[in-house]
Amino acid sequence: MIGKATSLKVLVVDDEPAIRRFLRTSLSTQGYEVTEAENGSRALDMLRRNPADILVLDLGLPDINGLEIIDQVRGQGWSLPIIVLSSRTDETGKVDALDRGADDYVTKPFGIDELLARLRAALRHRLQQEGEPPVFRCGDLAVDLVRRNVTLAGRDVKLTPREYDLLRLFVSQAGKVLTHRFILREVWGGEGDVQYLRVYVRALRNKIEPHPEQPRYILTEQGVGYRMRAPD
Repeated sequence: MIGKATSLKVLVVDDEPAIRRFLRTSLSTQGYEVTEAENGSRALDMLRRNPADILVLDLGLPDINGLEIIDQVRGQGWSLPIIVLSSRTDETGKVDALDRGADDYVTKPFGIDELLARLRAALRHRLQQEGEPPVFRCGDLAVDLVRRNVTLAGRDVKLTPREYDLLRLFVSQAGKVLTHRFILREVWGGEGDVQYLRVYVRALRNKIEPHPEQPRYILTEQGVGYRMRAPD
């Protein structure tokens, strides 16, 4: 289902005509139905009139800040994936957008293959949330969410309760970027700091990664947080 973009509606919100034209042409050739908005007010009106399946959103809009649009979309209860377009230097904006409910981001300038991969991952994650499979499988890693068993290449992996809670969070949000702040809030109730989190991620990688210094499963998003590799 995710491999076929046909009938999936993408709303592109960006005030730069060249970006909108590039995305319209590139996504249309992949079978997506693309509509465009040049500002936030127009985007929100279009979403109310004709809901989209995916929102590709620039943060630097001329009227309504992109972060405010995310707040309004999530406040309305709309669960469509949101992919944020951000500048290379706007690290704070990326983190804030993800914390407010965006699913992922791409940094300008970006290639269409990168954006398409982000779209597929976000769509896959939404489908998983609608019916979370009892067993997560990715490469040699398997996590049984019912029995709380973790295996790597068929061998049992022993985790502490906190390590398992961290892994379960990653698995439940596989393919999505999780900010440091989000992880600390979900696993530790907001206590601790980023260095504290890094210690646990390192310990977890040492147990589930074939080569912890070159992780395959728990990927680092520099300055933002972590992303669990999506299931195969």
